[in-house]
Amino acid sequence: MGKVVLVTGVSRDLGRKFARTLAADPDVDRVIGVDVVPPRGDIGAVSFVRADIRNPVIAKVIAKEDVDTVVHMSVIATPGTAGGRNTMKELNVIGTMQLLAACQRAASLQHLVVKSTTTVYGASSRDPAMFTEDMQPRRAPRSGYAKDVAEIEGYVRGFARRRPDVRVTTLRCANVLGPAVVSPLTSYLRLPVVPTVLGYDARLQVLHERDLYGVLQHAVRADVAGTFNVAGDGILMLSQALRRLQRPTVSMPGFAVGRVGNLLRQARVADFSPEQLGFLTYGRGVDTTRMRAELGFEPTMTTAETFADFATTLTPTGGRTERVLAGLAQALPEVEGPAPAPLDAAGDAQPAPRRPRAVAAAREGADHG
Repeated sequence: MGKVVLVTGVSRDLGRKFARTLAADPDVDRVIGVDVVPPRGDIGAVSFVRADIRNPVIAKVIAKEDVDTVVHMSVIATPGTAGGRNTMKELNVIGTMQLLAACQRAASLQHLVVKSTTTVYGASSRDPAMFTEDMQPRRAPRSGYAKDVAEIEGYVRGFARRRPDVRVTTLRCANVLGPAVVSPLTSYLRLPVVPTVLGYDARLQVLHERDLYGVLQHAVRADVAGTFNVAGDGILMLSQALRRLQRPTVSMPGFAVGRVGNLLRQARVADFSPEQLGFLTYGRGVDTTRMRAELGFEPTMTTAETFADFATTLTPTGGRTERVLAGLAQALPEVEGPAPAPLDAAGDAQPAPRRPRAVAAAREGADHG
């Protein structure tokens, strides 16, 4: 008999798509999707139950459906989508506490998978090159999404101690990127002109949307417990990523970027939280050795390949010099072999004319992106 899996947070795209993917797994008998509002897209064979995980009624859903696996994806990163910071805190922390209390009373439960985030490590000038799962943030988060995640992971560890018979798998996923993903990072990268912090170049390590679904599905199947960093291979600097995405940038001091972020948040164009500003200043890298060696999962796309796939949906707003020079090159007639050097009055070859300084400068600019 196959697994009976309950997935929280299916009203959002990532939760809905994962639940639909999981429902097609031959090893899974039934998938029950839970959220406070119905999902807007197709959920396939998923059975939707309208329930709030902050309410103890979630325990009745788990018991009635005889759930043996719970995948918790109902952790919100942006207060704007939740209706404010207080509501976001309730959904994230209080909701997780009620869900864990329901799981603790569920005799049928065998496995709990929690989608966490590498944001729990924070971002600061004192960070190591790569965070391992045993490391703590150099600066403990005091507010916002990062603090919520730290509290959630603490409650999950407490649940694992109280129910040692339940396998608990915590996946600390890097920022998820994909053509259809809507998140604070993708909103930032989609800006027509991207503000960057003067004097800093953040390290970016991301996870493709398909690999997120893949690692969650793998975690449901695998008989492995523990905490695992999940990210694609390799790191890109923010400047490299923006050049590949052909986004023009404007560098400004950190406080000015924060003010621009506040204006963008008020206009609901992009959501700049304090941890988002820290991430765009310093970036973050995580070690994924345990993901491969113990969890047994290998992402299909690297960080660079993920950015390349994300770029396919963007309208280029940068790289104007390169596009102009490429257009001129196509317009000029092709010359087979080197052109003969001009002769002077004595019949001797003259030296090649010097390249105009403006053209040389334009080509040098094109070489440097």
